[in-house]
Amino acid sequence: MQHSASGVLPSQDIRAMLDSGALRPDTPIVEGQIQPASIDLRLGRIAYRIRASFLPGANTTVAERLADFSMHEIDLTAGAVLEMGCVYLVPLLESIDLPVGISAVANAKSSTGRLDLFTRLICDNGTEFDRLEPGYSGPLYAEISPRTFSVLARTGIRLNQMRFRAGNTLYSGEALHALHTNERLVHVEGEETADIDTDGVGFSVNLRTNDKGPIGYRAKQHTGLIDLEKIGAYAIEDYWDALYTDRHGRLILDPGAFYILASREAVHVPPTCAAEMTPYSALVGEFRVHYAGFFDPGFGHSAAGGSGARGVLEVRCHETPFALEHGQIVGRLVYEAMRETPDILYGVGGLGSNYQGQGLKLSKHFK
Repeated sequence: MQHSASGVLPSQDIRAMLDSGALRPDTPIVEGQIQPASIDLRLGRIAYRIRASFLPGANTTVAERLADFSMHEIDLTAGAVLEMGCVYLVPLLESIDLPVGISAVANAKSSTGRLDLFTRLICDNGTEFDRLEPGYSGPLYAEISPRTFSVLARTGIRLNQMRFRAGNTLYSGEALHALHTNERLVHVEGEETADIDTDGVGFSVNLRTNDKGPIGYRAKQHTGLIDLEKIGAYAIEDYWDALYTDRHGRLILDPGAFYILASREAVHVPPTCAAEMTPYSALVGEFRVHYAGFFDPGFGHSAAGGSGARGVLEVRCHETPFALEHGQIVGRLVYEAMRETPDILYGVGGLGSNYQGQGLKLSKHFK
């Protein structure tokens, strides 16, 4: 694959990586696996129950470390339960031979994050999760830790995704201001300004509603199993408590609880961009605001049939109760330039874009 331009690699370049052997799936890829700016990664045939999360470290393979951490093997081919509170390591069906000058970053898919199914990528000689350096060649693994719900998983299930980068992909603060002027990256009805700086575009939490609907959901404890292949199969009330606004526009987060909330802003990702949600500084509160952060080109954008879509926030409070206020800045959207406009866009055609035009929305598994 010959290309010198900087930017996030689009869908057509990902196909070229498959054609060239830079991406090596054990079995042929399936429809919808290639997204506008990423490729979904699939679970392999075996899961290892491990006693602790780990990174292999420099000059060590994952397989070598498994000898120290593996407790037993689980066959995923017919489906197996991954239990809440346990940690698993699964070799993926995709391996990789990254070209020089191309790095990769992984993140959980939206539905994975909304189930509080903590998923990270690990590679041989890795010293960081979810990061591959240019030139990496070898297998890929998913570390999976169900935090709230036990799940039924099978070979081929797609829990995380990988995005490829060439060179410097980030917009400068000045370029981001210009992009917002032209495209209105985030929008709140009745407000003209946006919080934009070199760290990205700020977004805030919505804790008020004009109707009688919920402003969020808190996961219940001790629920039933969720089969990851069943879409629209589960009653919300069996797994979630609906949350409603109070007169202060405030929500007190309980330590250890898991919440689904929505951004106050409608988000737009133009076809020439990709975006990633990053957590805000821990100095503003003891909570984490996302587990799945990729926004594809076309998300919420008019060119892909959208008119803005809320960012869904996967929130977990840490050590102490925390009072979250309506309109509080809780994270930032980092925008990156695409190397080329993708030949598919989020929300267009049969791509299976489950969250185009979304407001507050749970994962696709719920009715």
